[in-house]
Amino acid sequence: MAKEMRLFKGPEGTHWGVEVKMPTASNAMVVFHHPGGRTSGMDRYSWYQWHGPEARSVTSRVAQGTVMSSLTEDALSLLFRRSMPISAGTNPLNGG
Repeated sequence: MAKEMRLFKGPEGTHWGVEVKMPTASNAMVVFHHPGGRTSGMDRYSWYQWHGPEARSVTSRVAQGTVMSSLTEDALSLLFRRSMPISAGTNPLNGG
């Protein structure tokens, strides 16, 4: 299965690659890939809450493409503002 990616321009002008991962019945992880590559340690993630019919069934799973197509620029902006670093090395509490 090919990875579906799209671009998002962050508030500081950086062009992030957006990917949907780990979809369940009611949420999915949205990953913002920094243009510096996966080794840069600057990727971020946030959780997107899904409210479609799948959310009412514990045995359902929303498709990654369905989540991706539902993400508007406003939704991506909100998710980005709420996102957290993936890499522990970028955590200010551990001196990274």
